[in-house]
This record gives sequence, C-alpha cells and structure tokens, in this order.
Amino acid sequence: MKFMKLGSKPDSFQSQEDCIRYVASDLATDVVVNVGDVKFYLHKFPLLSKSARLQKLIAATINEQQQQPDDEISIPDIPGGPPGFEVCAKFCYGMAVTLNAYNVVSVRCAAEYLEMYESIETGNLVYKIEVFLNSSVLRSWKDSIIVLQTTRTFHPWSKDVKIDVRCLETIASKAAMDPARVDWSFTYNRRKVNNGVPRDWWVEDLTELSIDLYKRVISTIRRKGGVSVSPEVIGEALEVYYAAKRIQTDDDHDVETLISLLPSEKQSVSCGFLIKLLKSSSVSLECGEEERRELSRRIGEKLEEANVDDLLIRASSEGSETVYDVDIVETLIDEFITQTEKRDELGCSDIEQGSVFVSDSSRAAVAKLIDGYLSEIARIEPNLSPLKFIAIAEKVSCFPRSSHDGVYRAIDMFLKQHPGMAKSEKKSICRLMDCRKLSPEACAHAVQNERLPLRVVVQILFFEQVRATAKPSLPPSGSHGSSRTNTEEECDSVTATEETREKTIGSEKTKAKGVVMSRIFSKLWTGKDRDGVGDVSSSDTSESPGSATTVDDKSTPSTRRRRSSS
Repeated sequence: MKFMKLGSKPDSFQSQEDCIRYVASDLATDVVVNVGDVKFYLHKFPLLSKSARLQKLIAATINEQQQQPDDEISIPDIPGGPPGFEVCAKFCYGMAVTLNAYNVVSVRCAAEYLEMYESIETGNLVYKIEVFLNSSVLRSWKDSIIVLQTTRTFHPWSKDVKIDVRCLETIASKAAMDPARVDWSFTYNRRKVNNGVPRDWWVEDLTELSIDLYKRVISTIRRKGGVSVSPEVIGEALEVYYAAKRIQTDDDHDVETLISLLPSEKQSVSCGFLIKLLKSSSVSLECGEEERRELSRRIGEKLEEANVDDLLIRASSEGSETVYDVDIVETLIDEFITQTEKRDELGCSDIEQGSVFVSDSSRAAVAKLIDGYLSEIARIEPNLSPLKFIAIAEKVSCFPRSSHDGVYRAIDMFLKQHPGMAKSEKKSICRLMDCRKLSPEACAHAVQNERLPLRVVVQILFFEQVRATAKPSLPPSGSHGSSRTNTEEECDSVTATEETREKTIGSEKTKAKGVVMSRIFSKLWTGKDRDGVGDVSSSDTSESPGSATTVDDKSTPSTRRRRSSS
C-alpha cells in the first residue's frame, strides 16, 4: 500500500477525557473548534494561515464573543468528522501525519471543506493530496479499489472532487489491459489454466465493492474494454461477486442489480448461475415479473447444462401448497421446448452440419435431468400431487432416451412416498414408462416391486421374455407415446384377463401375482416349444391374442387337453 508523510514536528495533540483534544504548548489556546461531540482547543494563527473557511468563521465570531477568552466555532458537518479535522489541524501545525488509501478520501474532503487551497498558501493540503492521489494511489490497482470503496462514506464531497470518477477510470483501464502487461499484485484463488496472467485476473478484487459501486465499475469496464473484455469474463465476474456476497443476496436491490448487469450473449453466463439468480429473485420483492421471465427464457436456452440440485427451488409464498416451487420447473421446461423448436426451425437447412443432432442431444440431456428431478422431488416433497408429477413428466415424454430406467426410478419413488394412492392413479403414472425400454437390471427390480400394479409387472415380464426369445424379429422400439405394436396389444390382452381373474379369485394379491406369473410363462414356454412361433396362450378363461398361427376363437379346458394329447 502506498503512503505519504507530511510534516516533521512531533505530534503534540493530547486528550482530556473522550471529548476534548488540545495542543500541548507554552502558548495558551485562543480558539475552540467544535466538531461533533469533540472540542478542539487550538491556536488561531496556524489554522488561519491555511484555511479560508476558518478565517471566515472566526472573523464572524470576533464581535459576538468579545467577552469570551476564546473564540468558539462549530463545524458539525465537516466530512470525516473529528479524525478528518484533526489530520488537517496537525498539517496546519506542521506535525507529522501519514496519508494512505484508507484515510486519503476523508482528509481530501475535509481539506476541501476547510478550503485549504493554493490561493491561501503555496503547498497547501489540497495540492499535496492531489499529488499523492495522482502519482501513487491511482497508479496502484488495490489502492484504487480501496479508495473507491471509501468514497461512499463521503458522498457527495467525494463526487464533487471527482475522486470516484478517477478511481473508476483507473480500475476499468487496468481491467481492460492486455493480461501480458499486468505486473502488479492481484487476488486470484481459482485454478489457473497456465502460468501466465489469466484474463479474469481482476474479478476477485472487485468483490470488496458495494453493489452500487460494483455496478458502476462493471459498466465502465464494458464501456472502456470493448472487445478486449469478453462477455464470458463479465459473466464470470458477476458469478464470483454473487458467491462472495452470498450473505447479502437476500437484499432485493443486489439481486435486481446483478440481473441488470448480465451480458446478453447466450454463453456468457452459466445455467447454474442463472438459476441461482432466479431462486433469489423468487424471494425478492423488488424483482418484477419481467426480470423473472427474462431469467426463465435464458435458462430455457441452456437447460441441458443444469443439474438436479439447481432445480430444487423453494416456494417463495407462504400460502403455497408445496415446499418446493414445481411450477417454475414446468416453466423452464416450456421455455426449453420453445427455444429448441426455434433452433430446429432455424437449423432445418443445416442438417448436414449437425444441428439436428445437437438438438436431440440437448433433449436427451434434459430428459435425463427431469427424470432425476422427479425422482428427487418425489422423495422430498410430500405435497406433490400425482397430476403435477404426470404433467411434468409428460412434457419430456417424447424426448429421446437410451432407456427408461430414470422414468422407472422416479415412478417407484413417487409410489413409495404415496402408498395410499388409488389404483387408477398408479396406472396413470405407470403409463409414463415404456416397459420395452427398461434395462435388465431395472426389469429384475421391477418384477419384484410390490408397489407396481399387476398389469405393469406382467407387461415387464412379457416384454423381457419376448426380447430374450424373439429379439431379432422385434421392431426397433420408439420413444414413449409412439403407436402401439402387435406385441404390446398381445400383452394388454393377457394382462387384462389376468386382472379380471385376480378380482374373481379374491385371495391375497402377492400370492395371486405369483400364480399368474407362473401360469403365463409356463404357457409362453410350452406354446413356443410346441409351435415354434411367438403365440402366447392365456390362463383358463382368457382369449388368445392374434398371432401368426390360426387358432380357434374360444378355448376350453377340454379342447386344450385334446390338443396337448394329439
């Protein structure tokens, strides 16, 4: 830190109690200066020789206080208060004082107030401080930041003497400079890409500033920096500032200011940071709907970059039915769909350049993200309704997925947390899952899952068996919501009949499920071994679904016995 020493005489200021300061001297004091709650007992001559304002004040009291041994004046509004005035008074006496980045603004504003100009005496305090500022402080990176931060306390005096403007220009010029020319110290606690000075070397030091000054600095850097300061660096600076001031981000004004500083370029800010701002804005009273809509739009542009924790946004209103805001997640998905459709329209003529592949990749990433989100929100949100769960899942139901294991995990978690659900609601939720696209591990878990409806378990077993025995003949499975195949219709017929039989038996559900499973697959195996085709027979009273082999429409136990004996 730069500093400047003025004067050479020893400091002879002394205190009497907390509110009295005087100069130890053989000469009696002849003026009392009241600064706030502190009385300074001083001598007129050194003060009047350097301060035009004190000359006027003392002259005005001479005729009024002739009967008093000392003239007494008051300057309650001097910037810097008693400490600032004391430095100026010591300078008048020629006593040693030290100026640095922390007190220079206070003393400069106090000297301006006291009118300690060159017109009163050559080499006066205002001149000496200006030399110190221009030759030392404003040439130092960190001192400039310290001085700028202290200007807030002395507004509007600091503005009148243009200290804040000069600091802003200095800081912006250094931030916009070629990193190769940076030869001063700076704070950088993040991992460097190489041994050189990183292009974002300046962002951490600016976190010391208040939000109003920070806004002015960033605006000045963007104006002076031009192309030399990229939008990505500005976005990173905002994110670092947000993280450093995370305790203060409950302040509505802070959040609104940061949103207003966001660069417009898509890749300038991470999706996680945008969601953090959205979370903060959801509890902010000053942030309006326009700011939230803009944040939602920008998040929707790059939703595939988010993670599950980002989407766990607590509801802002006390009257909300849920602890977490699931409506805002729906909004983000809608924005993603809208933005993706726009990109598809713009990129339809560039198929050969891979635009369609990028779009599908983004959809697949969002599908995986929402599957994970539904699994987590089903676990931690007790008030999540089946309709809301289905509504969110259906928004990404047509997105490409390599498997439906994530959908199954979300469904299983929801059923686990809502054991009292009606059977119709369970069926509606399970329709979100394509049983044909479950991995062998997921199938093995699902067939033993007592939370799933019997119909779903039968479908999983059926498709797993068909996949194992007739995989070459199966058509490629499409995404959820595609047209139903003959194999699926066969399974529906089997499971529908088994559900009817389950109701009529009236025994325990677990035992019935085991009996049904064994009968179905004994028929599957015997039918395939005998006929060599994919025909599947049902239990005693069921109808046989259509297959490549022609059989009678109705089958009775006696006819089946005759067929087996023939």
